[in-house]
Amino acid sequence: MAKPNFLIIGAAKAGTSSLYHYLNEHPQVYMSPVKEPRFFAPELYTDCLKDPYRSGAKEHRSDPMSSEEYIALFEGVSDEIAIGEASTEYLYVPKAAERIKAQLPDVKVIAVLRDPAERAYSAFCYQVRDGCEHLSFEEALAQEESRRIDKKRWPGWHYKRVGFYYEQIKRYFDLFDREQIKIYSNEDLQADSGAIVQDACRFLGVEDTFMPDLTRRNVSAIPKSMALQNLLIKDNPLKTIVRPFIPVGLRKSIRDQNLTKKPALSPDIRQKLIADYREDILKLQALIQKDLSSWLM
Repeated sequence: MAKPNFLIIGAAKAGTSSLYHYLNEHPQVYMSPVKEPRFFAPELYTDCLKDPYRSGAKEHRSDPMSSEEYIALFEGVSDEIAIGEASTEYLYVPKAAERIKAQLPDVKVIAVLRDPAERAYSAFCYQVRDGCEHLSFEEALAQEESRRIDKKRWPGWHYKRVGFYYEQIKRYFDLFDREQIKIYSNEDLQADSGAIVQDACRFLGVEDTFMPDLTRRNVSAIPKSMALQNLLIKDNPLKTIVRPFIPVGLRKSIRDQNLTKKPALSPDIRQKLIADYREDILKLQALIQKDLSSWLM
């Protein structure tokens, strides 16, 4: 009965989807066919409520994954050396690290961290893209805590909170040997994806000469037309009628053509976020022994 021997634990909107797909192409690596099984973070399904705007748009499971379902994700393992899955909430949910340690004490964990101000804005744009955010970024930041507490929003709406990485990473450093932990930055992943993949392969003990298709995955964008986006991704009578007559490839092409590169983060908002993150960034920098000064500019 195969179990994962490595996990990609986050952070959300920091490049984990790309790394998941890169490693999944490696013949000596088995990635769970379901990305984000969230097995070690079951409280997501009891402590968070579905957002009313999310109807018809990438619904989450309604209940936690059982042990049997989780083990079944790895039934396809044959002779792969590295067996893994990727769930970005494992970094953010406080008790996830303890559960992982209890069930997979020898597991290796990989985290990809991103400039927290840019990560927050990217997460916001992702929700806008899916028709799940109706406030401006500045308004959403101002209402984040009340929305989180009163409406029990899924972590995808915790734009600012997710970027306080110090305590999140420290939980893993407190429980696991440092040799079991690998931390990358999104900036390094974008600058030289091949080098990061090769380093990850060495960390996982698989052949490091293999080079996957390094196309970036799950890149944030915003719709050119929100009306068309809602028509394409949300439940509605017209969509139900015409869907059977439009091939999947054509539907995807229409969605892609309706997306455009997200605008740059406002310098004023960025500086406000940097002020909030500064202390956390400096503590994280000392903890992981990596220069993060670019995040403070």
